[in-house]
Amino acid sequence: MPQEEFNLKPVDHITTDAIGPVGKRIFYLQAQKGHQTITVLAEKFQVQSLAIGIERFLAEIAQKYPDLPPASSDYREDVMRIHPPVDPLFRIANIGLGFNIDEDLIVMVIHELIVEYEGEEEDFDETEETDEEAQVAPSVARFWCTRSQLLALSRWGLEVVSRGRPFCPQCGEPMDPEGHFCVKKNGGRPRK
Repeated sequence: MPQEEFNLKPVDHITTDAIGPVGKRIFYLQAQKGHQTITVLAEKFQVQSLAIGIERFLAEIAQKYPDLPPASSDYREDVMRIHPPVDPLFRIANIGLGFNIDEDLIVMVIHELIVEYEGEEEDFDETEETDEEAQVAPSVARFWCTRSQLLALSRWGLEVVSRGRPFCPQCGEPMDPEGHFCVKKNGGRPRK
């Protein structure tokens, strides 16, 4: 299957958000340009890592190009919320950042996660494509953003992530309201 490529240059809006109850939230990354909206699925740790990575990347840019005006992180929660439609194109495998000094734009390059399923032998149909024929090239999305858009995304992303379950001070794993299996406490759960 051929690779699909999406290129929004520059984006009008970029955000991340989570939908669902705490502990079962689904995380998204979304960019818009005009009437085109691209939404992809993310994991909580990817949103958090992206937010931290953006902060570091912006600090590197500021150090390398001190004459650039500083980025602004002003954002409003109502503006940063994800916009319908929330129909993800793919799940994120990895994200990279690059900077074009001539346009003062940062490109976020997002690669699709390809999951290979292994079925049981009895389900194998000899008319199906071979492994070489069935290989799928991952899709790629490129979102070209201003430094201010990404700084706002970073700050908002950290806020979205922080709204989740608290972490256990003993083992560092997320805690559900009814407790959790803590390996440091030998798995003890509170009795009901």
